[in-house]
Amino acid sequence: MTGTMDLPAADGLRARKKRERRELLIDVTHRLVAEHGLDGVTVEAVCAQAGVSTRTFFNYFETKDDAALGFAPFAVDGPAAEAFAAGGPTGRLLADAEVLVRSWLDVPAAERARFERGLELARREPRLLVRQMALMERHKGEVGALVDRRLGTDPAHPADLVAGLLVMLLHVSVMRSDATGGDPAQHVADVADALRAVLRD
Repeated sequence: MTGTMDLPAADGLRARKKRERRELLIDVTHRLVAEHGLDGVTVEAVCAQAGVSTRTFFNYFETKDDAALGFAPFAVDGPAAEAFAAGGPTGRLLADAEVLVRSWLDVPAAERARFERGLELARREPRLLVRQMALMERHKGEVGALVDRRLGTDPAHPADLVAGLLVMLLHVSVMRSDATGGDPAQHVADVADALRAVLRD
């Protein structure tokens, strides 16, 4: 008889298979788009190459463009988010924002490589970059809720302003990585320092 002790292992296996299927769809889409261009590739062609149904594809991505981007929405929750919501880890808002944003950008090398391939495709297919920005905008609500947990209703730190700062720190770090190379997380400190310099003016 299967007991409750078996459930975490089963859940872990399901999660791994879902991740692997998602990665396969991204890899196939990248290859086909590189060969034929974005408009020359259909969802049906991606599914045929990946050996899945179109229904399965749309369980993972809303559009072909999303698969081409290889964009994985960052998880707003997690240990770094909990520390931020509790007022840590340093108690200084911008410093804590740096730690939080670095945690969002801390992804495995293979996932980062997929993201970088998506950005490379976006250089040739500008609508992909527009789509990427739209996807990241969706996180604003979740980020705002996290900021509310930290700041409450303190008028000295408007939550929408701080949430915008977090998203901007993320976006600019990614853009700098795209322009100059390297891990986006490595650019967070420089972007935060530039922001401090601006705020001192």
